[in-house]
Amino acid sequence: MAEMESQDVAEPMAPGEASESGARPADREGLLKHSREFLDFFWDIAKPQQETRLEATEKLLEYLRARPQGAEMKYALKRLITGLGVGRETARPCYSLALAQLLQSFEDIPLCSILQQIQEKHDLQKVKKATMRPALFANLFGVLALFQSGRLVKDSEALMKSVKLLQTLAQHHNHLQEQPQKALVDILSEVPEATLQEILPKVLRADLSSVLGSPEHLELFLLARQKVPRKLEELMGPVSLFSDENVPRLVSVLKMAAASVKKERKLPAVALDLLRLALQEGKFPRFWKDVVEQGLLKKQSWPASYLCFRLLGAALPLLSAEQLPLVMRGDLIRHFGEHMVTAKLPNQFKFAPEMNEYVGAFLEGCRADPERQLAVVVAFTSVTNQGLPVLPTFWRAVRFLSPPALKGYVAWLRTMFLQPDLDSLVDFSTSNQKKAQDASLHVPERAVSRLRKWLILRLVSIVDTLHVEKEEDVIEEVARFCFFHSFFEAKKPTSQIPETEQRFSFPLESRTREVVGSAFFSLLQTLSAQCRQAPEQTRDSQPWTYRLVRFADSLLNHSRNVAALTPFTAQQRQAWDRMLQSVRELEATSSGARAKAAAFQHLLLLVGIYLFKSPTESCDLLGDIQTCIKKSLGEKTRRTRSKATNPQEPPWVEVLVEILLALLAQPSHLMRQVARSVFSHICSHLTPRALQLILDVLNPEKNADEDSVVVTDGSEEQLEGAEDRSSDGEDDRASAGEEDSGDDSDDDSEEEDRDADVDQGFREQLMAVLRAGKALGAVDGEDDDDDGDELGDEAMMALDQNLASLFAEQKLRIQARKDEKDKLRKEKVLRRDFQIRVLDLIEVLVTKQPESPLVLELLEPLLDVIRRSMRTSSTKQEQDLLHKTARIFTHHLCRSRHYCHDVGRLVGTLYAQVERLVQQAGRQADAAVSLYYFNAALYLLRVLKGNAAGKPVCKAPKKEKAGSQPKGPEAAGGLDLSLVTPIYSSALTSFLTRRNSPLTVTMFLSLFSRHPVLCKSLLPVVIQHVTGPARPRHQAQACLLLQKALPTRELRVCFDDPEWEQLVSQILAKVTENLRTLGEAQTKSEQQKELASLGLLNTLFRTIHQEKLTVDLTAVLGVLQSKQQSLQQRECAAGSSRLYDLYWQAMKALGVQRPKSGKKEAKEVPSVTQNPVSTKRKKKGFLPETKKRKKPKSEGPAQEEGARPAATGEQQPPSTGKKRRNRRKATVPAQ
Repeated sequence: MAEMESQDVAEPMAPGEASESGARPADREGLLKHSREFLDFFWDIAKPQQETRLEATEKLLEYLRARPQGAEMKYALKRLITGLGVGRETARPCYSLALAQLLQSFEDIPLCSILQQIQEKHDLQKVKKATMRPALFANLFGVLALFQSGRLVKDSEALMKSVKLLQTLAQHHNHLQEQPQKALVDILSEVPEATLQEILPKVLRADLSSVLGSPEHLELFLLARQKVPRKLEELMGPVSLFSDENVPRLVSVLKMAAASVKKERKLPAVALDLLRLALQEGKFPRFWKDVVEQGLLKKQSWPASYLCFRLLGAALPLLSAEQLPLVMRGDLIRHFGEHMVTAKLPNQFKFAPEMNEYVGAFLEGCRADPERQLAVVVAFTSVTNQGLPVLPTFWRAVRFLSPPALKGYVAWLRTMFLQPDLDSLVDFSTSNQKKAQDASLHVPERAVSRLRKWLILRLVSIVDTLHVEKEEDVIEEVARFCFFHSFFEAKKPTSQIPETEQRFSFPLESRTREVVGSAFFSLLQTLSAQCRQAPEQTRDSQPWTYRLVRFADSLLNHSRNVAALTPFTAQQRQAWDRMLQSVRELEATSSGARAKAAAFQHLLLLVGIYLFKSPTESCDLLGDIQTCIKKSLGEKTRRTRSKATNPQEPPWVEVLVEILLALLAQPSHLMRQVARSVFSHICSHLTPRALQLILDVLNPEKNADEDSVVVTDGSEEQLEGAEDRSSDGEDDRASAGEEDSGDDSDDDSEEEDRDADVDQGFREQLMAVLRAGKALGAVDGEDDDDDGDELGDEAMMALDQNLASLFAEQKLRIQARKDEKDKLRKEKVLRRDFQIRVLDLIEVLVTKQPESPLVLELLEPLLDVIRRSMRTSSTKQEQDLLHKTARIFTHHLCRSRHYCHDVGRLVGTLYAQVERLVQQAGRQADAAVSLYYFNAALYLLRVLKGNAAGKPVCKAPKKEKAGSQPKGPEAAGGLDLSLVTPIYSSALTSFLTRRNSPLTVTMFLSLFSRHPVLCKSLLPVVIQHVTGPARPRHQAQACLLLQKALPTRELRVCFDDPEWEQLVSQILAKVTENLRTLGEAQTKSEQQKELASLGLLNTLFRTIHQEKLTVDLTAVLGVLQSKQQSLQQRECAAGSSRLYDLYWQAMKALGVQRPKSGKKEAKEVPSVTQNPVSTKRKKKGFLPETKKRKKPKSEGPAQEEGARPAATGEQQPPSTGKKRRNRRKATVPAQ
């Protein structure tokens, strides 16, 4: 290798180098000189990032393909083989993979030579004891690299040597565990049958005890039995693995395999091979019963249990319909159910997600066999804990069912709901449930109730996974079933109504009917959510709600066969009939009002369905809704006449808004969506009174006294929680008892705290009882002995009884106060939730009708909600209310592109509202709340400006210059400056004078950028506070305002040239006066004032230079020069570099250059003396040529010229920055 390296790289060597260092150093130096990038590949191969390793390997292969016969190939092989035994365990697989890809790309490299180099480099006979482990792994990874290259099974000589080496490595079990044997099995599984027959006697002992000694030997035996059964029979004779004497050893082998994959959490290959062998030999029942259920599950350990669970999931695609019941109704599936119920803690391993993947893969792979699909789904559903299935009600695996299997599953769920067959279930009880002595927990009625609640929820959840258009029949079947059993019961079977043909084997409890009703409305919500993307239509072009209403009407008409649980009164039946008539009339509506009619139709149908749930309230709502619909659709033709004939009748939109508010008060998300949809169609007809009804909900003063809307809680909507709580409570009864005792102790401590602070009335009652019993004799002056003689047993008993009754009354009063507090807290929670829902209507209004004048009335109510919520946003509900209100106010209102363009006679009111909002912004205690008020005032200014700009104005003369800008009222955008300027002038004065003002600089900058003419009017106020008696902090804020406002182009347009020059001169004079105290700051506010003054001064200089203004700068130059000495001393002492930099930035603008820093000169002097030392240190190593920077040839003379003045640095002028530094070559000769 050294000779090849010398031949390849001798050409670029320097003269005389070979004679000094010899051939081998010359080769290595030449290789480094030309292949620095090549050597970096090996560093990147060992890095932990996978992308870096793959990229480095690919680049290495590309590099070697260009030089297949060079020294780099031999070096790469040597380096990769060496890397197999490095100390870092994470790097060994990286080098092994790179070596495998190298051997795969270059097939001319013989594998035997590579294997020989590996054994020579990592010789197990010569290696020391300390490096034995890396050497063993190097040999193992070397063989794996040969195998991964894909060439080992084709090379018989290398294969035999590799097998022999693996057998040698298998003897070092302490270091390598079972890895060599696993590698051997993997290699032999890929070899041809002829080769395997030749190798098999050398790797497999003809001893069954050895075969059943480890999972690897058993796997090798199973491999031989599968590929070369005749050779195996010649070697070992006939072997029956599932005999009585071999079953215990199979169990022990499987337990070892389960322990070996505990961290990997996967199914061992030997277990799956045993399963396939049992199926092939027809001994699957014996394998499942004896090996799995009676063996692995006999002494339960979680690794063995997880192996059985994985074996169950992997066996599903391999079993026939006749074999599935054996697996799905045994001890294993019951043990899996117990695991599902008990694995509830967060840190516990849960096998349910992995089993869901197994079942989903099985269902997806056998869509053509609906019989097996249905059998598996029904079997998993039948695993119950005291009647409650262990699977969740929402199961994603159901989406893989074929249509026949889906219909069969839905039919099975309905049949089990009507006639529960408890004997067909695989039911179990946990250990805690078995210990419970309560007999009511084990009655069949309780199991049936738990089962039915789960079944109805599973039926509803199936609809979530279905496609509405493709599975319409199943959806209709589920919806009819839920609706019928929620509100009706069958009297006599009839073929016209299939739901009446099956009767209940167990009576349906009222609580279960409530769950069914809630599930039905949840189903309606699901259909509405799915139909947002697609229309909520069935095949006959009718909404789902209309189809259900027609079904309900047919049930009402079959009174001989069906009876309603809550029969309709005559008035309610009339309301139902009128509702149907109104729906038919809405269907005949013209196409122009079709969208509004559809919204009203949806509302009518939904309230009509709610007529079965709450007849009294829904009956009244139906009448009001019908009246509103008639007036809404006929408003355009009869609006004037209706107003004249019924002046005292409230408008229809107000009545409909009250109805929507009543619907929002119900804990139904479906009602919330319907109310939002209907309101989006009527918001264009909204009146101020109707809007006030909505805003009154957000006002706590008005909302607290009104009882027109009753907010209900959603306890009956919580379906799954009750079932989960019941099962959890039974599983963890002992822990629940401990928690209850802890809660009782906490309650006792709270009551003791309350009793410690008793009121005066109770104290007086206690004293009266004690005096009546003569227990306070010592207080009255009597002796203790006489007191003891006067109180007998009867007196003591009477006293004890009186005290007990008194304290019992006090405890009742405390409990009553506690209950009252809880009631108020719950009412507050419900009220806040109602307000969050009502905000939906406001969001619809500002989104659909942003140009309506009614939107302007939303500002202050929304601001009140934000202000109250910012003050009391302690709970999550309060935060949700705050966030939603702030989002509506900021994004949908203030930042909307559209706003009201027709305020009419409201101009004066809006100016007054602007003044009020600005004043309230200045009175807030929190700057965040003040920002909302300030933004609301800016929004009103935008509205006022837009309305004035929309008025017709006189056309400008044609000869007017394009660059001229309007002045006066036109430039103000139509704002009345006489009204607006005093408002903001007062606010600005307050901001620049008050100690703790909630207003900020950002607010006024936003005002200045939007209304530059108003900024022009307010500039005198800001200039006034730059100097004078104002506090230093306020002076700094005034300077900052001017610094940010002056460079804006919009403000410059508002000034003539003389006015602008005069303004700049005035501000410059004020800043000059401030700078007279520069460098004398003692407090932080004074330092801020100095920084802001210098920043404003630099802005003024920039403006003067850019616009070439004629302003006298001698005064400010003199002031700045007088402060140079003090600032320099202060900068050295305190390190205030920012102030010093701003100062010299201003001096540079005046033509004075900044001197060189003394520190830099001090550093440059010793650097000349240290140069020899530094060059000596650098000679210890060398930098490759590829890493050296090449100097441009064109810069050579320039650098020589520039080096001359650098030597005489003391005579150079002060540095003037980067731009002037390039000119030093021209300026030095001039000096």
